[in-house]
Amino acid sequence: MKIVVLDGYGMNPGDMSWEPLADLGELVVYDRTSAGELMERARGAEALLTNKTVLSGDTLRSLAGLKYVGVLATGYNVVDVDTARELGIVVTNIPAYSTDSVAQMVFSHLLSIVTRVEHYTAENRNGRWSDSPDFVYWDTPLHELSGKTFGIIGLGNIGTSVARIARAFGMKVKAFTSKNPAELPEGVKKVELDELFRTADVLSLHCPLTDGTRHIVNESRLKLMKPTAILINTGRGPLIDEDALAKALNAGSIYAAGLDVLSCEPPRRDNPVLSARNCFITPHLGWATVEARERLLKIAVDNLKAYISGAPRNNVAV
Repeated sequence: MKIVVLDGYGMNPGDMSWEPLADLGELVVYDRTSAGELMERARGAEALLTNKTVLSGDTLRSLAGLKYVGVLATGYNVVDVDTARELGIVVTNIPAYSTDSVAQMVFSHLLSIVTRVEHYTAENRNGRWSDSPDFVYWDTPLHELSGKTFGIIGLGNIGTSVARIARAFGMKVKAFTSKNPAELPEGVKKVELDELFRTADVLSLHCPLTDGTRHIVNESRLKLMKPTAILINTGRGPLIDEDALAKALNAGSIYAAGLDVLSCEPPRRDNPVLSARNCFITPHLGWATVEARERLLKIAVDNLKAYISGAPRNNVAV
């Protein structure tokens, strides 16, 4: 069986071994694959593995020998699943591999915003503390998390993990979720969406991207938020209307935002949040810890083994 990894660099820039996949067949790994290179590289493969390389319906129909697509991520919108189902192509994803890593990124952003460790480190490297007449200085607001209200939109695996950590910090947790109140973790209160925007000191996004959640953070809802509120997004970029967020930050309508995802990745240079006041942005790193990527690769291998054995697992094209 020929196995082709279309864009392996994002998941494995060289610090992990592809050998477990190579043990399953003839393996070819490409760092990146452009649209113009796709057909030539995919032709003859029974199994394609992709992270962000798009496999449209037309592409799937043109690859007669293709029987399996492994998405190296949880989201699988890069594959035309309806066409794959029609053609009998198995499409698998990687669920729940990065829960702890993404939850950690939420609090990396939050703690960075409320303590500004990087800012003070840079200032001290430039001699500011050494030149200070006092034993201490600060020029940013410093706040405790304990007692604040942490709001969560979406209470799946990651949202639930984030709720647990927020409670460990002594925060009150509210959530907008489809779950019944009886199903919620201990200490989590279910509320309506507008109440969540009005009352949250920190608001973190963990819902899937759908037509109903696209721009769930928009101009009207940003106006509901406290001027001291902090918005965190480690979910999907299009959950936020970025023009509206930039305006709210620059006007001081909300205090800060920590974003690990944007609506277009990599972003255009003119994306307004890149230069917005108190907007802290990381390049979609939440999933990328060594431990999470090792789990991802193991699950990808296990998915392919299950397909080979005739009992596919994590098949989203059913």
